Amino acid sequence: MKLSKGSVWILGIVAVLIILGVMAMSYHNKAVSMDEKVSASWSQVLNQYKRRSDLIPNLVGTVKGYASHEKDVLTQVTEARAKVGQMQLSPQMLNDPASFAAFEKNQGALTSALSRLMLVVERYPDLKANQNFLSLQSQLEGTENRISVARRDYIEVVRVFNTMLRRFPAKFFLSVTDGELEPKPTFSIGEAETKTPEVAF
Repeated sequence: MKLSKGSVWILGIVAVLIILGVMAMSYHNKAVSMDEKVSASWSQVLNQYKRRSDLIPNLVGTVKGYASHEKDVLTQVTEARAKVGQMQLSPQMLNDPASFAAFEKNQGALTSALSRLMLVVERYPDLKANQNFLSLQSQLEGTENRISVARRDYIEVVRVFNTMLRRFPAKFFLSVTDGELEPKPTFSIGEAETKTPEVAF
């Protein structure tokens, strides 16, 4: 049976539409998977920051017993932790650049305050030898390493996700199927984090 010219055109158009539909579905599914990876990676970052926040009261309490007159540094650590604790943390923060920037700023302030606290500790040999302090310091160092790894992993997942959103033909298909998807924010190094903390002796 021979197909007419009109039938061939119709079959050709149907085939093209099927191919375009399959491509759109493929890009949509990839975008959904990447969006979920970004959210999971972000949750891991928050998990590590929470762990650090939970360690701080014990650390401050231990240092306070030895260096109670270092109230300024202890107060800075406590206040920085309180600011971090007051923030509403959710995956939606990734869609709000202002909230993300505030989160990053507060975490940077806490990191800076902890660095100053560790410099103060250097002046107290008895404190540095205290088993409770050594355990807390080790846990805090481990947590800082985990935070660094979680941030690195998050940055990489966001890089892949943001690249996918900008590349052709994914950009075309996703604008049709997932127009609400936007690039996710990533971490940057604040000015305070590039400076070495100073403690006057």
